[in-house]
Amino acid sequence: MPMTTVPATTILYCADPLNARRTDPHFAAEARALRAQGATVALVDHDALLAGDADAAVARVPAAAGGVRYRGWMVPAARYAELDGALRRRGAELCTGPEEYRRAHELPGWYETFAALTPASVWLPTAPGEAPDGERLAALAAGLPPGAAVVKDYVKSRKHEWREACHIPDLGDPAALHRVVSRFVELQDGFLAGGVVLRAFESFVAPGGAAAEIRVWWRDGEPRLFTAHPDSPVTEVAEIPARDLEPVRAAVRALDCPFVTTDLALRADGAWRVVEVGDGQVSDLHREVDPALFTALLTDDQTAAAS
Repeated sequence: MPMTTVPATTILYCADPLNARRTDPHFAAEARALRAQGATVALVDHDALLAGDADAAVARVPAAAGGVRYRGWMVPAARYAELDGALRRRGAELCTGPEEYRRAHELPGWYETFAALTPASVWLPTAPGEAPDGERLAALAAGLPPGAAVVKDYVKSRKHEWREACHIPDLGDPAALHRVVSRFVELQDGFLAGGVVLRAFESFVAPGGAAAEIRVWWRDGEPRLFTAHPDSPVTEVAEIPARDLEPVRAAVRALDCPFVTTDLALRADGAWRVVEVGDGQVSDLHREVDPALFTALLTDDQTAAAS
């Protein structure tokens, strides 16, 4: 079972970049729901955090806040560690530590644990703006089965630029492989996280008109909420059979992180597969989910809905 963490008493949201006293509009409904439930909300300057000034980023967090949980935009793992340090200097402690965050947030951290449940993957550390040359890419691709693949970094893909910067029709075509990966690195620019990842392509289907991907929210190794993926145009989610969810549960527990999301999709052959794993603090919520169903996951209320 995942380790016991310090109880969360304060939730840290990103501040509105145009008004440091307000919650970022993207998360405002969640913050309102938390306050209505009696939770304490404090604000973090996300821009200052990304700029490397973690102490300024947490200047509005009350001193001696105790256990806190971050909830906001994605943060590079190194900056998250700086956030942790700045909060500790103020007498606060993140419920998800820096190593736990990196393990859930970046593919190399979670892949081995989920290898049997997710498409085969290989990766290469890469600096932003520096696409690997064709020879290195060919060597990397040799670690995957022949056929199609997708490219992403340690955290995100560019699936909305599917043909241009995501899908590689044939790993055996070195020119296409280099072209797509180079374009991906170019478009990611300074936001490239960790390096280049190649993942074997698997064909997924939307079950009976429901969402093509289901985001499962896990607290302390238990599935607490099932929602459509944030990009889904529909909100209905299919029921995942217990026999398919149990291996995912075992992997989440083995990962040993307190707040995790898994995105599941139904492969064309009927197998449920883990498409992505993430840290729940920075995983987006579908816009049509009632915030009150979600916010109990951010505190230590064990009554969150599982539907």
